[in-house]
Amino acid sequence: MMRLNKYIAHHSSYSRREADAAIISGYVRINGEIETNPGVQIDETSDIVYISGKQVTPKDKYTVIVYSKPKGELVTKSDPKGRRTIYDSLEKEFKHFIPVGRLDYASEGVLLLTDASKVATALMNSDLERIYKIKIKGEVTQEMEVAMLNGLTLDDASAGGHSHSKVTSMTFAPFIGYQIQKNAHNFSTLKVAIKEGQNRELRRFFAHFGTEISDLKRISFAEIKLNNLPLGKSRYLTRSEYSALFTFLKDEEKKLRETQAPQTKPKVFSKPAPKPKNKADSKAGPKPKDARQPRYKEEEKSTKGFNNPDSVRLRKLLAEKPKPRADSKAGPKSGFKSKGSK
Repeated sequence: MMRLNKYIAHHSSYSRREADAAIISGYVRINGEIETNPGVQIDETSDIVYISGKQVTPKDKYTVIVYSKPKGELVTKSDPKGRRTIYDSLEKEFKHFIPVGRLDYASEGVLLLTDASKVATALMNSDLERIYKIKIKGEVTQEMEVAMLNGLTLDDASAGGHSHSKVTSMTFAPFIGYQIQKNAHNFSTLKVAIKEGQNRELRRFFAHFGTEISDLKRISFAEIKLNNLPLGKSRYLTRSEYSALFTFLKDEEKKLRETQAPQTKPKVFSKPAPKPKNKADSKAGPKPKDARQPRYKEEEKSTKGFNNPDSVRLRKLLAEKPKPRADSKAGPKSGFKSKGSK
C-alpha cells in the first residue's frame, strides 16, 4: 500500500506538491472514480490511477528508499543478543526491503534499501562513489595519505574487524579522493570517497596504522544524500535520484548482456581419415551400382592402389613430361585530493 500522492510522485513527472494540487483539484481518478484525498492508500498491484485521463504507469518494478541509520542499530533482520536492528525503526511497508550493503553497529548515515534483490546486488557490487565523514584518534600521517592515494594490500587485516570475522587478508583500492578537515594530535577529521564497500573497510584500513575510527558517518551513496533526513527516518528517492539510478541500471544490464553474449564459434573442419596401417586395411569397399567400369586392363589393375577411378588418369598425367608454368606469387600475409592531483 502507498499514499496516492507518493504513488504519483514516484511514478510520474509530478512533484509531491504538484500531485497534491492535481488530486485536490479533481484531476485524479482511481479505478475510474475521482479521488480528492492525497493521503488515501492505494494498492500498487491492483489499483489503476489516472491523471487528466492518462494512466499513471509504473516505470519500474522496484522501489528504493533512503534510511538515515543511527548508531546503535544492526543492519540485520534479528539479533541473537536482542540488540536493536534497522527493522525496528523502519515503517511497516518497508519491513521486507533488502539493505544495500552494511553500516556497522557504531556507524550512521545513508543506507539504501530496496524490494528488488537484483537492484541491491547491482548497487552493492558497483564502483559508485561512497563518501564518509570520519573522525580518527591522532593525526593523519604521511603513510596514511600514501596508502589512500595508492591503495594497500594487507595479509593480516584482522585489526579493526570483529573478533568473530572470517576475513583475513584484504586489498584496499586507491581512494577516489580525501579531504583532511582537521589534523591534530588528539584527533583528526576527514572526508574520504571510496568505490567499494568491504567488511569494515575503513576501520581496518586505519587500524593498520595504529589508529582507531571513533566516529563514522556515510553522507552519500553515489548522488544520493540524506537531505536533512532525521535519524531513524526514511524517504523515497527524488525524481532526479530515480532517473540517475534508472540510467545506471540500464547501463549495468547492457554490460551484463554483452558479457553473456555467445561468442562466435570457429568453423570446425573434420579431421582427415587415418591412413591404413597395412595393405589389408586399404582394400576398397564394394563398388556402387553406377560406378564406371574400367576401360583398360591397366586401369583395372590399378584399383588396388586407389578406389577412385580418376586416379589412373591422374597417374598418367603425372607420368607425362610436365609443362612449364609461371611461378605463383604468394599473397600478402588497436575539492577532493585525488591520485593525479598535485
